[in-house]
This record gives sequence, C-alpha cells and structure tokens, in this order.
Amino acid sequence: MTNPTAAMIVIGDEILSGRTRDSNMHYLAQELTKAGINLAEVRMVSDDPGAIEGAVRALSSAFDHVFTSGGIGPTHDDITADCIARAFDRAIDVRDDARALLQVHYDRMGTDLNAARLRMARIPEGAVLIENPVSAAPGFSIENVHVLAGVPAVFQAMVASVVPTLVGGKPLLSQSLRVFRGEGDIAGPLGALAHDFPDLSIGSYPFQKDGAYGAQIVIRGQDAAQVDAAMTRLSRMFDA
Repeated sequence: MTNPTAAMIVIGDEILSGRTRDSNMHYLAQELTKAGINLAEVRMVSDDPGAIEGAVRALSSAFDHVFTSGGIGPTHDDITADCIARAFDRAIDVRDDARALLQVHYDRMGTDLNAARLRMARIPEGAVLIENPVSAAPGFSIENVHVLAGVPAVFQAMVASVVPTLVGGKPLLSQSLRVFRGEGDIAGPLGALAHDFPDLSIGSYPFQKDGAYGAQIVIRGQDAAQVDAAMTRLSRMFDA
C-alpha cells in the first residue's frame, strides 16, 4: 500500500527576502513522517494572489494533502484565506463560530475584538475550522488543503490539531552510518545495494572532518526487516 502524499506552500515575502527563516517545513516533515504521510513537494510563494491561487490549484490536484503556512493574520497583507476561497470558487465572510472563538479569547485578555482582528474570523464557505490553542484564531481545512498560521508556535499547535485527523500509512523508518570514504569510492557499492533493495531509499550525504572525506549514508523505508538487512550489508561492505 502506498502512503498518502502531501505538499506544502510556504507563503510570505519575508521568507523569500531572507528576513525570516522558515522552520515550519522542517517541523511538518517530521510530523508527517511519523504519521506515514510522505511530504513530496514544498513551494515558497510571495504575497501575490495569482501565485498563491496557482500553487493551491496545482498542488491540491496533485497530492492527497496540501498544507499552507502564513498569511492568515489581521493585517492588510494577510491574503491567504481570500486566495484559498478564490482557488476553490467559494464565498468568504466572517463566520459565527470563528468570531465566537476570538470573542472569548479577547474578552479574556481585556482587549477589543476590532475590525482588524475580526479579519481572522473570515472563513471560506464549507471549510472546517482547525483549532488554535495558542492564540485562538483558527486555521481551516477546505477539501484537501489545510491552512495554517505562519508563526512557528501557532503552526505547530495547528499541526497537532489536524494531522491526527488524517489517514496515514506506515511510518518511514531510517538508519544511518558514517563512512570515511569519498563518494567516488562508495558510489559503486551503494548503487549495487540500491539495486538489491528497490523498496528502500538510500541517500549519501558527504562531509569533511579534520581533513578526511566521508559520507553519511541514510537508509529509509517502511519495512523494518528490509532496513535492518540493508544496514547490515552496508556495515559489512565498509567494515574495513
């Protein structure tokens, strides 16, 4: 059985300009791996409606799940919700259940739920809310697209809310071995190993330490017995 696939759209000029370093992709990849969902593609797009809508349409038709991060806050440049609505040809407006969540949160803080903050309650028609236990403003899922905040703490909380609701597959297992030989020396044996274990992913990641060249060999797969067998052979191949 093939595991479900996923893609991610990281939205924001601040990411593409280098002002902000994205950490959400790394976190999402780890959580999806645990759930048996393969993160197969990540796109970074600017705060441009055409770019966001195009990416959503393309990736939602190509993968089982799509996750977005960024652009659902209270400011004028937070346009993700509107773009998602247009991508699926849905109306968007303030929704009562989302408004209620925000009202409780801001009442507790002694802060007004003003027009700017109320923008975070604008939800496309037919979407399902994603819980946000950090700052109350919800994300949402529409068809196979899950729309999450960009702030890492909030993003992670939303991931914890939505990923357990998805149907996954077998978790991806991995083992690794450091080999102090150049990639040119290990390419042939690794190719033969990959040929004998076609269901596994075998990657080579070179490094240099104290003037010596080497590579971190990582073997990944869903079958623990196959991963163990390949790692055993790998260890024997480079035992000397």
